[in-house]
Amino acid sequence: MNNQIPSAGLAIRPASYNDIPFIRDIANKTWPAAYEALLGRDQLTYMLDKLYSPSALEDQMKKHHYFFLALREYAPVGFASFSNLEKDIYKLQKLYVLPSEQKSGLGRTLLETVETVSKSMGATKLQLNVNRKNIAKGFYEKQGFFVIKQEDIDIGSGYYMNDYVMEKDL
Repeated sequence: MNNQIPSAGLAIRPASYNDIPFIRDIANKTWPAAYEALLGRDQLTYMLDKLYSPSALEDQMKKHHYFFLALREYAPVGFASFSNLEKDIYKLQKLYVLPSEQKSGLGRTLLETVETVSKSMGATKLQLNVNRKNIAKGFYEKQGFFVIKQEDIDIGSGYYMNDYVMEKDL
């Protein structure tokens, strides 16, 4: 069996306000595995509360962050979101896949969905931020992204996101 090909039981669809509980559940299951060692428990909790509260997610949707939900056999297993930064540059805001689904090709499929939809909306470039110590940087490089700069973003309460900004031509 080729683990890089998503199964026929996979569906990706636009997410709505009704999907916020699913998005939160996936974030709460993926963030500790991805970030606790990098950020520590306190910053992880702070960021989850700040970025994934029901009101924060609703606000992101109202501000034209487009979310997609991945379902395998009707169960939510991942999500992605993107928004327009400027004229023809779009930004991948979020891409998370449950630990049990990682290395299955689902992340690549979600990313391809974002690329296709953003390109249909006029994107010629797609950018993203990734923590400088996050192993996901290698995944994005394999998908054609390259580092264009580093930035340290003050997110409040004395916490910073220490990121690479990566970009891909579409």
